[in-house]
Amino acid sequence: MSLHWPILKRLLANPRREVITDDLRTYRAYEIVVAAAHVANALERTCKTDKVGVMTPTSAAFPICALAAWSLGKTIVPLNYLLKPDELQYVVDHCETDTILTVQKMLDFLDREPKVRNVLRLDDLNFKKLPRPYLPRRLPDDRLATILYTSGTTGRPKGVMLTHGNLIANHRQIIEWVNFGPGDVMLGVLPQFHAFGKTALTLMPLLAGAKIVYTARFVPQKIVQLFREHRPTLFVGIPSMFNALLSVKDAKPEDFASLRYAVSGAEPLPDAVAAAFKERFGITIAEGFGMTETAPVTNWCKNEDYKPHSVGRPLPGIHQRIVDINTGEDLPAGQEGELRIKGPNVTQGYYKMPEETKALFDDKGYLRTGDMAKTDEDGHVYITGRLKEMMIIGGENVFPREIEEVLVRHEKVAHAGVVGRQDPTRGEVPVAFVELAEGVSLDEEAAEALKRELITLCRENLAGYKAPREVRIVEALPRNPTGKIMRKELAAILKREAEETAAAA
Repeated sequence: MSLHWPILKRLLANPRREVITDDLRTYRAYEIVVAAAHVANALERTCKTDKVGVMTPTSAAFPICALAAWSLGKTIVPLNYLLKPDELQYVVDHCETDTILTVQKMLDFLDREPKVRNVLRLDDLNFKKLPRPYLPRRLPDDRLATILYTSGTTGRPKGVMLTHGNLIANHRQIIEWVNFGPGDVMLGVLPQFHAFGKTALTLMPLLAGAKIVYTARFVPQKIVQLFREHRPTLFVGIPSMFNALLSVKDAKPEDFASLRYAVSGAEPLPDAVAAAFKERFGITIAEGFGMTETAPVTNWCKNEDYKPHSVGRPLPGIHQRIVDINTGEDLPAGQEGELRIKGPNVTQGYYKMPEETKALFDDKGYLRTGDMAKTDEDGHVYITGRLKEMMIIGGENVFPREIEEVLVRHEKVAHAGVVGRQDPTRGEVPVAFVELAEGVSLDEEAAEALKRELITLCRENLAGYKAPREVRIVEALPRNPTGKIMRKELAAILKREAEETAAAA
């Protein structure tokens, strides 16, 4: 089924319904349809490729551009405007588009505008006149709807191919799991070039008939004000966002009383943040899991089925295995292995990367997530780390996450990132980078004392070989556009230092 047809049907069923509010204005349903027609007219005149780049702030502009492109049978490529110029140019060249849909604000934001034949600025279109009528195309389930480029944990970003069928399947899985509908209001601040921002906070409300409120920048006080004005029933964020909301001094429990679901993803939710949010606002923050390659949502811990640290059970139609990383054999509940996934929402593979696509799936057709996990007897899934980030210390497998969870228990630590440093006797030893809690300021003596406290804390709560051999206090940990700590950047620091030491020897 063509993804745009059920969205258009929803919009035209009640054309005067308020559908989207963003930083500029509120849009009624018919205005979204008319605006998409204007953009489609412009694309027909200029775009000669079957791929269209979309680079907009979190706003109504993104779904308008997506509807326009899909109606013409084209594939959208959401562009990450936070990439470095060369990285962004790589994506534009690799997806083979000749056209980017954008707004002037985005072009002003960039250090360097990407080179492409056509840059269509929505600012230049006259949305007040009537668009030329056209009939949106009907497309098969297996037609490519979008290519989402991953952040590239190793090498260049990979273009994840998702079909109309993939995206519709994931929408249906979410709706069946948590029953969102026309009475719901969703608050979206995640970037729409990110899989979760595109699916859960853009496509799902449009398909379900819910209203969506967008804001392009996460400003804690403004988010609280939007809660007061619009009474959202769903808010999806990353742990640092929930932590920042706790800093809004005049925020009260009644501000968040409308929430049916508060969901955290991208990285582990610290116990301290979850406990503080529950105690102060009476809200349970549930965790979820997903990947760009799974369109993206695969697990969602529902409030009525809540378990700390669990990302929930798999959504309907999704099959998951936990396998031994050496043998590939299925493991029983309680044992840790790689999580593998199969379902109608799973990607076809990576664009123009046949070898990487082949390696993505096992011999049973399950997607290799690269995430280590375990299940309990009730089928809840617990993510324990990334396979590629696993450290081997004295022959033992150690994952950064379990060390980081201990470090952030300290009241002076807000966030932590742990990576392995090569060691001639133990293979690797863990090195911790920590970001201090808001308002904490330390002189040199106090900083050294804190480092010793953190190492002791880890020794008291973990096996001795897992305790960091060194703790470094940093002003800010490196993060990707969705706020996830980039351990590869921390590892690069240690690698560079090792190379400099070797060169000086």
